[in-house]
Amino acid sequence: MKSEMTNQNQSTDELFEHYEGKFKAIADKKRLQIMNILTQNGSMCVCDLAPLMEMSQSKLSYHLKILLDANIIKKETKGTWSFYELNQEELNHLLSSELCCLFKPTCC
Repeated sequence: MKSEMTNQNQSTDELFEHYEGKFKAIADKKRLQIMNILTQNGSMCVCDLAPLMEMSQSKLSYHLKILLDANIIKKETKGTWSFYELNQEELNHLLSSELCCLFKPTCC
């Protein structure tokens, strides 16, 4: 029984760490703005996104990498250009019943 509880706690801890990384990635005003622009425009090149964000491509790339590492956005390279779009599947997980069950067990 104790071993089962330890495994369950470890599993819950791993799940918390997984979501912690996701929420840290989106817990930034600039990254939320990037996500909103991608929501409105779909797939975009950094060269088109930078003027909308009023930031340099290097600073924008920093924010895009954080979102990319958290799997919040996807990247497709076409020639020398990289195009970014929201990863809707991953965003659905952040709003999913799986996460809801951790905090509202009556809805599971």
